[in-house]
Amino acid sequence: MTHNILVVEDEAKIASFVQKGLSEEGYHVDWAQDGRAGLEMALTGTAAGRPWDLIVLDIMLPDLDGLDVCRQLRAKGRQVPIIFLTARDGVNDKVLGLDLGADDYLTKPFAFEEFLARCRSLIRKAEQRADTSLRLSDLILDTKQRRVERAGQVIDLSTKEFALLQFLMENSGKVLSRMEISEKVWDIHFDTTTNVIDVHINRLRKKIDHGFDLKLIQTVRGSGYTLGQE
Repeated sequence: MTHNILVVEDEAKIASFVQKGLSEEGYHVDWAQDGRAGLEMALTGTAAGRPWDLIVLDIMLPDLDGLDVCRQLRAKGRQVPIIFLTARDGVNDKVLGLDLGADDYLTKPFAFEEFLARCRSLIRKAEQRADTSLRLSDLILDTKQRRVERAGQVIDLSTKEFALLQFLMENSGKVLSRMEISEKVWDIHFDTTTNVIDVHINRLRKKIDHGFDLKLIQTVRGSGYTLGQE
């Protein structure tokens, strides 16, 4: 699987060097030249709607400095690995950057092999943490943090909606009957006289699929529901 890296760097020569080196290692790399553009790209994900696997972030940027970019990403709950790559080499700068939520801090000038090793390490650690995540297309459910997002947008779900979506994602592609959903999510025997499951499915569908061309929650007439791509 190709990993996606966002480089936020205003110096074109450095950005080109980093982008070329990472691309030669098989990474897909996009570049933002100022902090505000970098923040927007970091929040929206790649052009294909995929989340970033790593963000390489300078501190001294036009429009919005890298510290503010990092601060806002963490405030919005984004857990993407961030490595500062900057000329700011003071101890206080490093402490502040790490305290704001960065995962690593490397100063310029730098050895590319060391930088590459740090990138690999951060991505590897993130993938190990991602074992708690369920993914389908651009929909991500983190069972540990009890967090759901689609195309980088955080979706607020009730406890029951979260449990329902988790069950659907754990069985994506499989048609689930109302009886199965009732017993697994509600832990009760299915009552044919109630429409509680249909109501919750409809609420979940509005939150998960509304505004997206690709509809993930599908009704299989006479059988139940399934989560998958049309």
